[in-house]
Amino acid sequence: MPRRVLLIDDDRLQCQLTTASLAQFWLEKFEVEWADTYEEGLKRLLNGNFSVCLLDYQLGPRDGLMLLREAVAAGCRVPIIFLTAEKDESIDLKAMEAGALDYLIKGEINTRTLERTLRYAVKLGDTMEALRKLATHDELTGLLNRREFDRIMAEEYERSRRFGRPYAIVTLDLDHFKAVNDKHGHPAGDLVLKNAVQRISRQLRSVDRFARVGGEEFAIVLTEVDHVTAGEVARRIVEMMARTPVRLADGTLLQVTVSAGSASIPRNAADPLALVQIADKALYEAKARGRNRAIAAVELEPGCAARDLTAATLTAGWFEFGSDFRG
Repeated sequence: MPRRVLLIDDDRLQCQLTTASLAQFWLEKFEVEWADTYEEGLKRLLNGNFSVCLLDYQLGPRDGLMLLREAVAAGCRVPIIFLTAEKDESIDLKAMEAGALDYLIKGEINTRTLERTLRYAVKLGDTMEALRKLATHDELTGLLNRREFDRIMAEEYERSRRFGRPYAIVTLDLDHFKAVNDKHGHPAGDLVLKNAVQRISRQLRSVDRFARVGGEEFAIVLTEVDHVTAGEVARRIVEMMARTPVRLADGTLLQVTVSAGSASIPRNAADPLALVQIADKALYEAKARGRNRAIAAVELEPGCAARDLTAATLTAGWFEFGSDFRG
């Protein structure tokens, strides 16, 4: 399937020349989509699935440098190659400083040069994306890592503070996980971790962020969710995990349970650090009460009536709290 190239240029002739050059490529096929205005180009660049973008310097009252900076500020990860008709090294330097991957002088472009440049940009873009994933994701489970979890927590806190909306976290810990490694070996432990991640992920919305923050420790960031719903999510996960054992490679059926704690801003904490500490306190309380259960931070407050939260006593009513969550 051809790779998609976005050309942002107000010159129709340049579009025709680029399309003709792409048709002559030998090693890899590309197809061009054309945007002839600043506004349309930026919209497509941010919303389309492009392998690379060719961006012209001259775009009417606003130039390509402005578009480049705006796209990068909005989180655009598409490799951008800057096009200019001028042999002005200061423009080329500004383009590279603004985030362009490479630049081409229009009068010097030929089919061979363009093909080599596009292939290089795609390869480098793929490599950079892989490096970004390594920096933000756990290699074994594919979940977000602790560093990315901390960044998201700060981001959600700012959003919550600005718009006055709640958000919550659920912290999870696999019960007796060390015994799994000790008795069945680390490959079995890895299988249990990946199985747990897959099953828990199916209980979450697409907007929720799931992270591995330690060996068998996990955290879920629930956007625009209050302490009540966070507690329900935690209990639902506990019940789901206790319901079905994990089958190891040798056929052994292993009962795997989790303990969970939940807390929210602003109900239980005033900042992200306190939120994690309070959710962890609820998690530790779940373990102290026998594991295989969920405790909400509100239940630790003075005067709150204690409840039996073991998986055996969970009710089917939990599964009806919101259609946004997958069963």
